[in-house]
Amino acid sequence: MSAKIHATAIIDKKAEIDPSVEVGAYSIIGAGVKVDANTRIGSHVVLQGPTTIGKNNQIFQFSSLGEQPQDKKYAGEPTSLEIGDNNTIREFCTFNRGTVQDEGVTRIGSDNWIMAYVHIAHDCQIGNHTIFANNASLAGHADIHDYVILGGFTLVHQFCKIGAHVITAAGSVVFKDIPPYITAAGYDAKPRGINIEGLKRRGFSVESVAQIKRAYKTLYRNNLTLDEAKIALKKQSKTCPELGILLEFLTISTRSIVR
Repeated sequence: MSAKIHATAIIDKKAEIDPSVEVGAYSIIGAGVKVDANTRIGSHVVLQGPTTIGKNNQIFQFSSLGEQPQDKKYAGEPTSLEIGDNNTIREFCTFNRGTVQDEGVTRIGSDNWIMAYVHIAHDCQIGNHTIFANNASLAGHADIHDYVILGGFTLVHQFCKIGAHVITAAGSVVFKDIPPYITAAGYDAKPRGINIEGLKRRGFSVESVAQIKRAYKTLYRNNLTLDEAKIALKKQSKTCPELGILLEFLTISTRSIVR
């Protein structure tokens, strides 16, 4: 056995593990699991397949990834979990495979920081560069875009979408879609302005932040219907390309937006 794989680890012969992967004590890796180079798997981790895990991930002890979806309709179909590169997955996280009622795949992108006790349910789609604080939980089919930060104990209802650069306060409960750039808080979550500090940290110019703040007022403070706000935002986007993802999000939103 490789020196990087602890003698007590159990790895199915049908699992594909890169020689550079480290596996800690008492971890179990099932058939159909593929783990790419330089990923480190702590002790007491359970990986079930079909699951694909990319490069340079660090998975801490007691996580369970790739288990069957918690969906009563699931009948053993060969659905999967896909995890990208450079993710940190802390203790006691649970990520479930997809279902045939959706694409059949739960996806987590790259460069995400996922803290302890986070649950990602079946068919969720997670982008890149997100941060999920302790005990954040996603119900099935949630769609989380790039650079989202979920505060601790944030709960996201099934099928909700959260746009890029959103931040939620601790204990938020999300029942509707949250457009890009917004700070949301409460039960149920309501818009509380834009994520100014996050945008500054990611290099948005002063002018762009000002335009996004103006767009927020258009969407939430000017007593416009959503259709009227979309027309106004389309005009504003001509001088602020960053509003393009906001308009696109409003087009694909299916659960209506927080207001």
